[in-house]
Amino acid sequence: MTFKLEKDFMLGVASSATQIEGGELDHSWNDWYRKGNIPSGSSPARADDHYARWREDADLMSGLGIKAYRFGVEWARLCPSENEVDESAVAHYREELSYLKAKGISLLMTIHHFTNPMWFEDKGGFTEAGNAKYFINFVELAVRSFGDLVSEYITINEPNIYAASSYYLGTWPPGERSLRKMLKVMSVMAACHIQSYELIHNVRREMGYADTRVSFANAVRIFEPANPGSLRQRISAALLDRFFQGSITEALCFGKFKFPLRAPLRTKRGTYCDFLALNYYSRSTVAGSNLGVREGVPKNDLGWEIYPEGIVRCAEKLLRIVERPVYITENGTCDNSDSFRNRFIYDHLKALCGSGLPVERYYHWCFCDNFEWLDGEKARFGLVHVDYETQKRTVKNSGRFYSEVIAANGVTEAIYERYVENQEYRF
Repeated sequence: MTFKLEKDFMLGVASSATQIEGGELDHSWNDWYRKGNIPSGSSPARADDHYARWREDADLMSGLGIKAYRFGVEWARLCPSENEVDESAVAHYREELSYLKAKGISLLMTIHHFTNPMWFEDKGGFTEAGNAKYFINFVELAVRSFGDLVSEYITINEPNIYAASSYYLGTWPPGERSLRKMLKVMSVMAACHIQSYELIHNVRREMGYADTRVSFANAVRIFEPANPGSLRQRISAALLDRFFQGSITEALCFGKFKFPLRAPLRTKRGTYCDFLALNYYSRSTVAGSNLGVREGVPKNDLGWEIYPEGIVRCAEKLLRIVERPVYITENGTCDNSDSFRNRFIYDHLKALCGSGLPVERYYHWCFCDNFEWLDGEKARFGLVHVDYETQKRTVKNSGRFYSEVIAANGVTEAIYERYVENQEYRF
């Protein structure tokens, strides 16, 4: 029941700019909403109004004892047009980051988290290799503007999810359905990461800092055949794993562009990650081209399987590719009633603590309920409840649990009995 965290294992929370900040910005997700493509009708222009309420959220985070915060900056806010930098937005972020640092919260910046300014989208976004220069310019702006406050960076969040949702499934902006474009976008994003990795290190070195860490957030999950006895399904699961996460991991980590990816720009082989950043949520079964969930397994409110062992299996797989410190940069669950989130967190942390793996960070997704992309405001992942009409924040039972785990540096018998023992998953 009990476990102790290693002394260098830091617990934090994660967010993304578009999902919490709000604002009528000219970016791809506001455009997607205006075109009526978000089924729930939720608007990212509302979200958590964090851009105005950041101080309240920072105080709440500090009050719960949060040690580390993964946050994002909004490209469309900092660069509302191609040749424009909004200096007031730069000043705003600097004030917020300085405030968080003063409260002793370690910062991890995400530079791209699914959202593009419309001026970049209108140029073809990441479908055009020549557009990489615009992203690299944004990366340089971010590092030169905030490099004295931030030493750790995620260049791109889940390029595989972005490419598949936006250019293969067509459910995210710009809503295209092309395998060719999906693979092209994955390749361009990998090249952008490689250039960004070198740029961030060079700029921070120029600024006199030697403690820079850079990586990308890798969306990983377990793919298994629905029928383990089926050779066809085993092959399908292996191919899906290769197309979805295997090939892009090699490209991002080492600059190795292998089938089905092709290098869109001149890149050199190397090692382009200082830590392994894992976003882990679930396991999927594979039957042909269909993804599913096994019968009789626990599920969250979105129907995703709850499979704590998978977080260790995915980390072990990546560590076989490259040995680096492990950051769990996202892990959480949609639990609208907050009735099993404590058990979810407990089970995943316990699995990590018993693994012997070099895990240094765990960022719970997410701090406050937020705008959850196509699921809008109806999918609640937060430790803090948000009333979107009033924007009132209320710490959930799971938020109190997480705070006590941080304070105790693990789970004691008393914490387990108070918060976890009586929680059960839904099947």
